Amino acid sequence: MAADLSSLLNASKALTSHLSRPDLPSVNLSLDQIEAQSRRLVSRQPGTSADAGRANYLLAQAHVDAPALANSIAHLNTQTTFSPLQALQDTDVAGYLRHAHEQNLISTIEEGRRETQEEFYRVLEDRSRRDWEARKKRVFEQLGARVGGENRAVADLKKSTHGKNLLSASVGPAPNLQMQSKMMAYDRVVAELNISRLRGTSYPIVHALIQASLSAGSDPRTTQITQNFHVLAKITGEPPALPPLSHAGAHILNTPLMERKFARAYLGDPESREAVELRRQIAKGAREALEEQYWDVIERTIQARPTEARLGGDPSVANKIRAYILVRHYRNGEWEDRIELVAGQPLWAKLFYLIRTGHAQEALEEAIRFQQAIEHRESSFLSHLRAWVESADRRLPKPHRDQLHAAYNAHMLHSSTADPFKLALYKLMGKIDPARRSVAQVTVTTEDWLWFQLSMVDEDEFGGLRGLAEVLLNYGERHFDGVPGQKGAKRGVWAGVLLMCGQFERAVAALWDHHETEVEAVHLAIALAYHGLLRVPSRAETSDVTPLTLSPVAPPALSLSTLIWRYVRQFVKMDAREALQYVYCVCLSADQPGGVGKEQVENAWELVRRIIVLANTGAAWEELVGGFRPDGTRFSGAIEQHAPLLKLEDTREYNEQILIRAAKSSEEADRIPEAIKLYNLAGDYATVIAVLAQALGNTIAQPSVDEKARAIERTAADILRHYERTNRAVGKERDAVIRLLRVREAMDAKDAGRVETALELMESTDLIPMDADVAKITKRAEEFRELPDALQRNLQTFLTLTMDILAAVHQKVKSSSLPEVTRQATLAALRKKSRSLIIFAGNLKYRMSPDVYSYLARLDVEIAL
Repeated sequence: MAADLSSLLNASKALTSHLSRPDLPSVNLSLDQIEAQSRRLVSRQPGTSADAGRANYLLAQAHVDAPALANSIAHLNTQTTFSPLQALQDTDVAGYLRHAHEQNLISTIEEGRRETQEEFYRVLEDRSRRDWEARKKRVFEQLGARVGGENRAVADLKKSTHGKNLLSASVGPAPNLQMQSKMMAYDRVVAELNISRLRGTSYPIVHALIQASLSAGSDPRTTQITQNFHVLAKITGEPPALPPLSHAGAHILNTPLMERKFARAYLGDPESREAVELRRQIAKGAREALEEQYWDVIERTIQARPTEARLGGDPSVANKIRAYILVRHYRNGEWEDRIELVAGQPLWAKLFYLIRTGHAQEALEEAIRFQQAIEHRESSFLSHLRAWVESADRRLPKPHRDQLHAAYNAHMLHSSTADPFKLALYKLMGKIDPARRSVAQVTVTTEDWLWFQLSMVDEDEFGGLRGLAEVLLNYGERHFDGVPGQKGAKRGVWAGVLLMCGQFERAVAALWDHHETEVEAVHLAIALAYHGLLRVPSRAETSDVTPLTLSPVAPPALSLSTLIWRYVRQFVKMDAREALQYVYCVCLSADQPGGVGKEQVENAWELVRRIIVLANTGAAWEELVGGFRPDGTRFSGAIEQHAPLLKLEDTREYNEQILIRAAKSSEEADRIPEAIKLYNLAGDYATVIAVLAQALGNTIAQPSVDEKARAIERTAADILRHYERTNRAVGKERDAVIRLLRVREAMDAKDAGRVETALELMESTDLIPMDADVAKITKRAEEFRELPDALQRNLQTFLTLTMDILAAVHQKVKSSSLPEVTRQATLAALRKKSRSLIIFAGNLKYRMSPDVYSYLARLDVEIAL
């Protein structure tokens, strides 16, 4: 053992023999000795402790406890960073799982945050680069850059102090001949729509657009546009035709008005019951459109291949489906792989195609015919199918769904030989696994896939139609239309997909982004706005570059006024009347809440004024705005005739908002003759006075006076002073304005506590006799019926106001410190006036409500006491 240890020692020393250097001395110190020597060397270094002291003093002035921090750092144990704050026992399984779950959540959130940040910057860069050339070209077109050169548009823009106004008011290039023919086909639809709106009747605009698109051509792009209009017709439930004008009265009574029918549900709370029902209707309408489209495909296929179809003499739906299945799935005497035969025929495929073409009831009848064979294979299938077909919303009750899920999971989920059509039927009825959006051999085309998605949509689960829209938006336009400019690229498919999932604004924008479908984009937007399925942005959110407004906190919106102006500016000089027809459609969104509707009306007025200024001078221009005949009589123009479509309430508003402001714009554009004509047309003084009387009558009847009413009263006072000075518009209407203004002064005086002044003002109007002469009162009551309508409508207001003033004066006099004789005389005079008012009201009793008359009688009793 000793020899072994000695040899081991010698061997260990030999291990470092090759490292020894004779020129260096060897160190024969132990580890402890080396440590002691090191510490002595450190202690000899000057200033170490002094520096540390000065550092601690400096940190202490900043309220930093350096020793405490050093102690904490020294005792920091990094091994417990991800450990629970409280130690877990070895047997605490629930605590361990909870802690592991929390750590998983934290790591998932962090990973999701990082991926979101990366995705954000990627999408931002992608969108900044996407379609830059097309956007640049569109901007130059808006500036009039088609004239060539560095060009007049840029020079004009540099000269202008309002580049945005130049951009808006520029006139676009004239369309080519082919485009003009297509535009004319659609122009007639818009004109007929506005005629129906003026009459207060409905108009099947979508079906009219379908006919216009068919007349425009038969190329594949036009066919796709027609199909898109067909989808919208099914979504809105619009009838293809309405009763003729000779039966217009019966039509109004029996047919609901289609204009803005869906606006409340579409523009309101997206979580409301109405909004949910609307999304269900959109999905159902889109699905039905795809079903009708597929039925047309089946009939054309059978007609094209009659030998393979072997249709025979049975024209039933089930027989046509049988023939189509033979063409599609029967080859060389054999059925395709995985096609299961039931009672000697591909029953599952037959049932699926019946449902796929919208013949669910026929599918149920076909299943009942083969009930015994079906129940031999799938015992509960027929009961599930019957419940599904009879359900209004194609939704099975929970017991049926549970059984269906169990059968699907047991026999079909992992089976490689299950019939794909049976698999699709189970998925449709039970809405099973909606995340797996395709079924092999079933969803073979884009239309099949879309129909399957729409059939699987459930508003109570998985986000409904909005969830499907998110999935489709992730696919993007190129997935459906192809790469623009390449062979096989399509136009309109992506817009149709967006229509089917309720993304109407995006659908219009998808068509507008391509020059060849701009015409269809404008008319699709008008049809959507007519049915209340278009959301427009506020003025602050509207972009000058693109009509579509996308916000992370609000649904998409589309500026209809921007879209229409960019369209009509191509022919505004050639055909201003036709351009106006499109501008009238801007006011379809006048009922949108949040002040946006009012902005749309103002946008329409601005476009009308712009057309007046840009239209060519001549007889056609006078047909727009009106004019005077040689004998001095005035005739109205097209704009005034269509004032209801522009939400112009009265002539005063028409004069102020259209004629006067257009005259000012004409002055600025150096079109002085047109400006003079417009100012002259706006000077119909008698009409102005009549409108003011009506407006004042409405404000008097309001329970509270707003700023708008005050503005009307101030305007009336100014105009009245001017007309009295120039002796214009003399008559009952002007007298009515004077009286109504005095009534308002009386109201203000009463509210201010000056009841005596208020009583004097009411007596000065001479509306209510107060002299207790019964004969005179009766005569005045008869004369009241001859007064203008603005006064007659406010009879109740005048009576209650006067009686309130009398009661207030009576109470004030009764509690005053006047001499007894004077007080009694004054009270007697007040009783006399009160009694005269009651007699006057009695003669006009049936012109007021019983409550008002009872109120007057009660105050009369109080005054008489």
